[in-house]
Amino acid sequence: MKKDYYDILGVSKSASDDDIKKAYRRLAHQYHPDKSGGDEKKFKEVNEAYQVLSDKAKRQQYDQFGQTFEQAGAGGQGFGGFDFSGFQGFGGQGFNFDFGEGGFEDIFSDIFGGSTRTRRKARGRDIQVDVEISFSEMVSGATRTMNLYKNSVCERCGGEGGEPGTSLKTCSTCHGSGQVRKTSRSFFGSFSQVTTCSECQGSGSIFEKKCSQCGGDGKYKKEEQIEIKIPAGIADGQTISMEGQGEAGQRGARPGNLYVIVHIS
Repeated sequence: MKKDYYDILGVSKSASDDDIKKAYRRLAHQYHPDKSGGDEKKFKEVNEAYQVLSDKAKRQQYDQFGQTFEQAGAGGQGFGGFDFSGFQGFGGQGFNFDFGEGGFEDIFSDIFGGSTRTRRKARGRDIQVDVEISFSEMVSGATRTMNLYKNSVCERCGGEGGEPGTSLKTCSTCHGSGQVRKTSRSFFGSFSQVTTCSECQGSGSIFEKKCSQCGGDGKYKKEEQIEIKIPAGIADGQTISMEGQGEAGQRGARPGNLYVIVHIS
């Protein structure tokens, strides 16, 4: 059964960011496992819903694709699968484009075929959470322990995706190129599109046997306990950045970050 994140937080689809934050804080207090009458399962659901709806990009994807937005959005969303929101640096007529570290060659190799470099694995997603402290804790500093249900590195394969002891082989789908060319026919004629191979995720090789724990993804959902150290004198609404504490990246790629927004009661 699919979860309705809006229903979990008790807000409407038109709810503002402030409404979502208020609902999350109220429910997090209500269901926190450390409190009397708390409910760990509901607390996890509330946290999961907030992580999606508090992020503008994730919320937009969720509204469009529902709970399958992570799969539908892999590799970029919007405008038929291309996400132009982060492009900068290419001026003209009010547009600003930046093709990132890959430059023009990666963009055109995707469209016209051929690869000019080894494809980068997808970095893990960032996570944003809220923490409330007292005034006295603001003065002296505090420590919070938080349980996060997130994509974590698979311990069995070390994030590589292969069953321990098995070796790599050339991907039979893309024959080692990391790309798959698809030809489509339309009213205007035939056109080809080059996409990243879904079997090897663009690496050109796969393990002879996928990891039995993560199924070859190199990561899986689990609960992790994270200790958050809040420095003395922190201001209300200030954000603490914890590098590498977000979700695990694709097959050993760099993890995302955890951003903790501190509120003083």
